[in-house]
Order: sequence, then C-alpha cells, then structure tokens
Amino acid sequence: MPPIRVIARLDVKGPNVVKGIHLEGLRVVGKPDDFSRRYYAQGTDEIVYMDIVASLYGRNNILSVVEAAAHEVFVPLTVGGGIRTVDDIVAALRSGADKVAINTAAIARPEFLREAAKAFGSQCIVLSVEAKRREGGWWEALTDNGREKTGVNVLDWVVEAERLGAGEILVTSVDNEGTRKGFDLDLMEEVYRRVRIPVIACGGAGGPEDVADLLSRRRTDAVCCASVFHYDLCSVPQLKKNLKERGYEVRI
Repeated sequence: MPPIRVIARLDVKGPNVVKGIHLEGLRVVGKPDDFSRRYYAQGTDEIVYMDIVASLYGRNNILSVVEAAAHEVFVPLTVGGGIRTVDDIVAALRSGADKVAINTAAIARPEFLREAAKAFGSQCIVLSVEAKRREGGWWEALTDNGREKTGVNVLDWVVEAERLGAGEILVTSVDNEGTRKGFDLDLMEEVYRRVRIPVIACGGAGGPEDVADLLSRRRTDAVCCASVFHYDLCSVPQLKKNLKERGYEVRI
C-alpha cells in the first residue's frame, strides 16, 4: 500500500491565504508565496491551491500565484476554484499545476468530468467535494465554497464521479473544517469504502492524533491540512515523524 501523503492546503482570496471555520468567517493568515515555500522546504508531498471566490465571481485569479510557485516549489500542485471548461484546465496546467480540482462545474454538468479525464487523463482530475452532514444520516454536496446547496448525496456522487473518470477525490467536511476537532470519521469511512481511486481527507485536523485516528481503519490515502500548519500547531516534519512512529508509512 502506498505511503500516506501529507498535503498542505492554501485557500486563496485575492492576494492572500485565508482561513475560516466551516468555510465561513475568513481571516487573512498570510501570502501564498510565503506558505508554499515554507511547506515545500518542510517536505510537504503536495500543495493544493483553492481560489475560494472564483466560482462566485466567474473568474480565476489564482494562476499567477501558481505560476510563481512552480518556479520554486517542486512537488505536485493542484489548482481548484473556477475550473469550468477544458480551456480553464489548459490554463491551469500551463501555469504549472499538475492537477485540477473540480467541484461546482462537475455538479452542474457531470459529463465535464468525463471530458476532462479523456482530454488530460484521470490522474490530472480531482473531484473536490464539500460535504455537509444532514439529518437522516447523509451528507449533502455543497458548491461555491460551501455557499450553495445542491441536494446531491455525497456518497452517490463520489461513485458517479469515479465512473466518469475522476482520478482522485478531495473530501472536505464542512462541519469539521477549521474546528481542529478531528476529521469526520464516518464520512471518510463511507467515502473510502465506496471508491477505488485515492481519497484525500480534509477538514478538522488539529494535530497528529487526529490524523492517526483517521488512519486507524485506513479511511484515506492522503491528508490535506491547513490550520494545523498555518498556525504552527504542528509542522509537516512533526506530523510525518509522529505518523511514522505510530507505524504508518509516510514519504520522508
């Protein structure tokens, strides 16, 4: 089984990296260039850049940030937010991205995933899921950085997305995001057992113990963290060292 990947996530609004709780109450925490250089130097396996207002405003302003990072950061870069067309994917890849994360456009027109995977390969296409727990024991897929309801059942959607050609699934728990109270273990377990493609867990990590809880029944292939790194609660090397000491294989 491949090593667990440790991924740093940068939510970008304009020129700044921002962070909130439940995708709301955003506050500026720094500049993308500073964070990307820091996490690369610390040994992050990948970096995810999310333009959190691109879908809202119908444009993508993050590509210049990615292009600058690509000259200094030599780990896979994923770009999400405002990816609506094949041309958007081309622009992202030309800027230096290795993968694109698609949410809103895929919900609106699922066939876009098939078209994207056919054009660029499944390994390039990440389905981004913003999951909100609902009464009755299900999770709804939200769009536009958690602003819009869709009525789509997350567990059905991930199965469909894999069939259409998505190569990975980035699952963000809206309920746990920014809380530092741990991952939504039920959500991640249900997603993980339904698909064969890699699953990336995001939302809720406050320290190594939360990641270890997530991995205790192998609910994910990778962890994607923001607050825990941005606020120096735990560095990338500390997280990897802790996981290795617990018997989990990580990339050093």
